[in-house]
Amino acid sequence: MTKVGHLYVAISDHGLGHVTRTLAIVAEVRQRRPELRITLATASSPTDLEAYLSPPFTHRSVSLDVGVVQKDSLTQDLAATRQALEMLLDQADASITQEVDYIRSTGVDLIFADIPSLAGLIAERAGIPCVMSGNFGWDFIYRQWGGAFVALADHYAQGYRYCHHLFRVPFCETMSSFPRVTDVGLTGQWPRFAPDTIREKLEIAAPPERTVLLAFGGFGLQKIPYDAISQFSDWCFLVFDPSAPPLPNVRRCHTLPYRPVDLMPLCGKVVTKPGYSTYSEAYRLGLPIYSLERRGFAEADLLLQGLQRYCHHRIITSVEFHAHPWEFLTLDPYPPQTNDRLATDGNQTIAEALLDYLGSGGNCR
Repeated sequence: MTKVGHLYVAISDHGLGHVTRTLAIVAEVRQRRPELRITLATASSPTDLEAYLSPPFTHRSVSLDVGVVQKDSLTQDLAATRQALEMLLDQADASITQEVDYIRSTGVDLIFADIPSLAGLIAERAGIPCVMSGNFGWDFIYRQWGGAFVALADHYAQGYRYCHHLFRVPFCETMSSFPRVTDVGLTGQWPRFAPDTIREKLEIAAPPERTVLLAFGGFGLQKIPYDAISQFSDWCFLVFDPSAPPLPNVRRCHTLPYRPVDLMPLCGKVVTKPGYSTYSEAYRLGLPIYSLERRGFAEADLLLQGLQRYCHHRIITSVEFHAHPWEFLTLDPYPPQTNDRLATDGNQTIAEALLDYLGSGGNCR
């Protein structure tokens, strides 16, 4: 009898972006191997997981990562992050032991991670391979903050050395902590609803050039200046913010079965913060990106550089974002700095590599 196979997927608890892009790859794997058993190891909520991967899967509610403690999508709390990271590292041995016991008792064949360092240490102790994907390692983020974070970054990066193979997506750092790196195309979700169906459901009369997605990630923003859009009465703004006011030109989508990527085909632009998943999905759909800046977070610099190089874009300053009205909405996007195009086949490339590992008993080339 052919072995079914069991894939253990370790996902960072830092926002929805890691869930989005990781489960896009897992869904691609499942399409090729529908019988494969899947365990999702993350503290992310079951609701968030099921929005991006249909059951069946086993949800193992464990926290293998800290990421960054944030007040909203643009504001990090360094003191709280340091405390949480120290606690994670103090409890690492117990967490590793617990997950190794689960892996051995359930016959896990392969770990796929985005991008908890502990996944590498778990794989090493369990004696199975670990494959990762991402555009940065958390050690890169922590090291940029200096001081006590430098030693914490070095300690955290130890698990990355046990990653058998990293698939590095665009908008990336060098990721020098990983012993084996392969560059791949963009990853992410694709829309799963017909645009006309959503347009009718949300009663959107505005054409795409006057329909805007406001996408600020799972953390949201502490205060979105909705007064700035009140004067755009013949426009339509699609939001996932439950605190958004009931303006006639705003459609609140947080209770509907739609994800940001499902709404993108209805829009002429997306207004967002620096984030790999939103940038990637908008780029793959040909949507101009109007992005806020973000200070003090090293990945944001990589993303904004990539945005200017490859995407139709505008970078929005804090002053512009809080101005009344949002004049930047009426301005055309800047063209990309290069005619080079990014590959968009990352989901398929990584999925095929994972299946190679599963089929070869971890001895993939």
